[in-house]
Amino acid sequence: MRSGPALLALVLTAGSVAAARPASSPALMAAVKASTRSPANVARDRYRHPVETLRFFGVKPTDTVVEIWPSGGWYTEILGPYLAAHGTLYAAGPDDKGLAAVKAKQSAAPSAYGSVRFATFPAGPGATSVPAGSADVVLTFRNVHNWRFGATDRTQAAFDQMFAMLKPGGTLGVVEHHLPEASGTIEEARSGYMKRSSVLAYATKAGFRLAGESAINSNSKDTHDYPKGVWTLPPGFADGDHDRARYAAIGESDRMTLKFMKPK
Repeated sequence: MRSGPALLALVLTAGSVAAARPASSPALMAAVKASTRSPANVARDRYRHPVETLRFFGVKPTDTVVEIWPSGGWYTEILGPYLAAHGTLYAAGPDDKGLAAVKAKQSAAPSAYGSVRFATFPAGPGATSVPAGSADVVLTFRNVHNWRFGATDRTQAAFDQMFAMLKPGGTLGVVEHHLPEASGTIEEARSGYMKRSSVLAYATKAGFRLAGESAINSNSKDTHDYPKGVWTLPPGFADGDHDRARYAAIGESDRMTLKFMKPK
């Protein structure tokens, strides 16, 4: 099993593995410490490692970034201030309801989120979409299982659209609940976890190549086999007070962090 979050990011190049630790960005550190972030979200930094994760994906303050399905806006609270002065942030959600939380943040703090643009994802005919070939970076955090096991399997369409919106040489950053390949009777559909091979297959079919992967968001305490799937762990605690202390001690889920590139 992979080691804990202290492990340096790994970047795969030309078949070899080399440690990569980009220089710390004052702008990123300032965004993580922004007063507009909610205390509840800040408390989860120890599980989600935003500085290390965004550094690994190579997100720069001048980039055009697309955040896919931002939901409550956990990462938007960081990306909004980070990109406000010199970059562009698209919040791309399934519908108005899926973007409501980000729009509320924009209304409450226009200086931090005023420049955020909104788009539909996946985009159907006539929908407001992210322009093709416009993004430097596309980011998706714990969404692949939702596309795969929702009412309709939209996974390949999602990866195809993310590929289309990126510039040649652009980056797709994926963080997803990780199910080990030798998972026995644990099923992706029931557990909420995804196998690395499954994510890699969708990305490769869309045209991406794997550029690197990191153990930043891994959790060796996670056994992946809970009565109500990954949602049993914090912050969801889907099993209520039953064994709550045990699940709190485990922490948030074991997550894979994969960096894909659109070929030039």
